[in-house]
Amino acid sequence: MPLYLIIILIVLAAVLAAVVATVRTRRRDIKKVAYMMDALEDGELNFRFQDKNRFNRTLNRIRTIFEKQRQAHEQDSWTKLIRVLTHEIMNTVAPIASLSDAMAKSLDENGHSELDMKAGLETISDSSKNLIGFVQNYRQLSGVARPVRKALVLDELITSVLALNSEQAASCGAEISFQTKEPDLIIYADEGQISQILINLIKNALQAGAKHIVISAGMGDEDDVFVRVANDGEPIPVSAQEQVFIPFYTTKKEGSGIGLSISRQIMRNHNGTIELLRSDASQTVFELRFR
Repeated sequence: MPLYLIIILIVLAAVLAAVVATVRTRRRDIKKVAYMMDALEDGELNFRFQDKNRFNRTLNRIRTIFEKQRQAHEQDSWTKLIRVLTHEIMNTVAPIASLSDAMAKSLDENGHSELDMKAGLETISDSSKNLIGFVQNYRQLSGVARPVRKALVLDELITSVLALNSEQAASCGAEISFQTKEPDLIIYADEGQISQILINLIKNALQAGAKHIVISAGMGDEDDVFVRVANDGEPIPVSAQEQVFIPFYTTKKEGSGIGLSISRQIMRNHNGTIELLRSDASQTVFELRFR
């Protein structure tokens, strides 16, 4: 065989080997990216690729960026939670300490006092009960059960929630309706927990003075299912919109501030989300997403 043919065959073999190696590498890289995307969506950032090539190092850098962002977000959430907890506890404990001290100092040698001891003790009792209620709310927030999931027809679930709330809505002069262009949607979820979220959103809307509450449902662009609860009540203040999911944060005088926090925990346990899409003079809209 001529020498030039041998050289050509060697070159072709080398090129073919390089192409095959490149294809295999790219396939492995695609699998790595797919694995990383799944991990990021699930919030699992405990993976790391070997730093043996530039591509792996790039993926590790992306993972580090997400980890730092998550840590910063968690730190911010904890800071806000501690601030709210401190505020609530101090608001309850400070009057108890102050009143108890004043009552003790007012007693003379015979145990008599110019202060109304009965009224003071009643005030201390009421404040103590409020603190106990606050602690019970915290226990409820930290004890959200894992969902018992099953296939649910979304239309039936929402119709059941509407029936439970129709009388309360009517007493407030409000109307609740359900609309969807895609009937017979199925979600895999805990019926009681999802009903709890919808009932809480309806309750919040009624407390905001809503006269029209509209629940809608459909399919998203990524084959996920969404449920939106819209109302025309008083909007959430702009300053509060980023904090509505923080535990114990509330703009209502009698609110516990845990309803939306529990709702977010429930949706996270379902690998879904709940977000405030908008709240203005026109309407307030919350959206649930099931993946």
